[in-house]
Amino acid sequence: MALKFPVIFLLPTHLGSEELHKLEEQISTLTFDINEAEIVLGKVFRKERALFELRKHKLATEEVTENDEVTGLPRAKRTRVVGPAEDVSSDIGSDEQVQEYVTPTTAATSVAVKVVKLTWFTDSLDAGALLPLGDYVVYEGNKVTATPMKPPPKPRVNASDVLKRAMGDVASPALAKPRLASSHELRGLRGKHNRHPTRPTLQRQTTSERDREKYLPPIPEYLHSTYSCQRPTPIHPPNETFIEELAKIRTARTLTGDKVGVRAYSSAIATLAAYPHVLSSTQEVARLPGCGAKIAQLHQEFKNAGELQEAKDDESDPKLGVLRLFYGIWGVGEKTAREFYNKGWRDLDDVIEYGWDSLSRVQQVGVKYYDEFQLKIPRAEVESISDTILQHANKIRSGFQMVIVGGHRRGKTESGDVDVVLSHPSESATRGFVERIVISLERDKYITHTLTLGTANSERGQTPVSWKGNERKGTGFDTLDKALVVWQQPTWSTGEAKNPNLHRRVDIIISPWKTAGCAVLGWTSGTTFERDLRRYCKTQRSLKFDSSGIRSRADGSWVDFESGPDGQPAPDMLTAERRVFAGLGLEYRLPEERCTR
Repeated sequence: MALKFPVIFLLPTHLGSEELHKLEEQISTLTFDINEAEIVLGKVFRKERALFELRKHKLATEEVTENDEVTGLPRAKRTRVVGPAEDVSSDIGSDEQVQEYVTPTTAATSVAVKVVKLTWFTDSLDAGALLPLGDYVVYEGNKVTATPMKPPPKPRVNASDVLKRAMGDVASPALAKPRLASSHELRGLRGKHNRHPTRPTLQRQTTSERDREKYLPPIPEYLHSTYSCQRPTPIHPPNETFIEELAKIRTARTLTGDKVGVRAYSSAIATLAAYPHVLSSTQEVARLPGCGAKIAQLHQEFKNAGELQEAKDDESDPKLGVLRLFYGIWGVGEKTAREFYNKGWRDLDDVIEYGWDSLSRVQQVGVKYYDEFQLKIPRAEVESISDTILQHANKIRSGFQMVIVGGHRRGKTESGDVDVVLSHPSESATRGFVERIVISLERDKYITHTLTLGTANSERGQTPVSWKGNERKGTGFDTLDKALVVWQQPTWSTGEAKNPNLHRRVDIIISPWKTAGCAVLGWTSGTTFERDLRRYCKTQRSLKFDSSGIRSRADGSWVDFESGPDGQPAPDMLTAERRVFAGLGLEYRLPEERCTR
């Protein structure tokens, strides 16, 4: 049974990327907003270091003392503010009217937070129960949030006192009868000494808005899961425009190497994309898992302005513009994009002139066809290319089946590339087949460049790789046979001498029939869905999943979920995929519900 930890913020200090990612997977109550956390967890052993980390993350606290722990209330200093004695007596009339009040700046509202050693979390997991914090606590403080206070009350002015002072101020002592102030003058004096303070500007909120907050739609049960593979995520969610703004910020964080920011925005985007209602208020946003106060503030900004200033600034930032350009080269990741920038390159011409020989062949092709690869592929063209691949496969050997995967299967009207999975009920048909299909398509001039040709699955006899606990960490890319190629339709009807058809990116994946369901599942779903599917298998089922099969983490053996109860293989690839969902204990999600961003 999963332990019910309090809300935890994980400090990345002194944690390697692998250890950090592992811990994030284990902490089901993880938040990326330190202001929401009850526990700040990390490799911290001294109070001074804990205070430094809190300051670094802009969390103001007031240390809890023994007295604070007894009362449970924050301490508030009260300041007696008075003027000179003669002013008090003359303006107010008597010392009894002098009162103490808190200075009109801010007051503190506090919520406790504890900085706790990481070993408390790992020891609790080992013990199977939440251990007392005790000696694990490095520092405890109250979060301090400034809230405006009411200004001190203005002294009350008595009309009779004003008249007395007016008579005493008469210049000529010979006047036997003082002149009484007129009613007009009295009104002026009252206005001068008793003017109301300027009211602070408040955020406008109508009665109907307050009423709506009482009746916010319930959070769907599936959103309480941290795994996107357990949520339906449509291609066009109700809050799509807001999500697109957040995605722009996440891309900027990706390009600058801010891994913590990327994870925080990814978590929020995944939640918002699966939320089935149009957001109406900051309260509705803040209550959603993975969102919190920061995303709620951004939604309020978006609601008011129709855009996010940070996203707008990022799009106009010259450096980020260059990084986006390089990141768009096929075969170039965010780290390589930064390397190009640090070499002083600012456009594709610089890459060609100064770095062509240092590029891999894939990157050279990515530069050569950069503009064409940026253009999306319509659904009709995706299906035409796929039909051609299947026809060539069945010419070589009849009986092949194919599923178009990727964004096309999830329902996109346009795709960045074409992804297809080919399989055959006979295991001998798929072994070494990737080379044969590529040769056939090259001969008919459909393939102009073969960028990657992987045959690892055939070389090991198409046996699923056993999982080993000490295996080298990779990128999650499977070991299926595959060909990543550049495609161009070889025929055209115009009178041009040179082929005018666009070059397209095409991935051809070959799977043995016994793991075809895993291949279809792995190559269909969105990035976050796939990441969380692997995380779910690891933490909930002690399994290792990728597109080339499922293995047990206990003994490393292959786990077959695709055969029927009688041991017979699935009749088709889509049935095999459904059986994988069932075997993993997951509700089947239509491809159109796996559109995580």
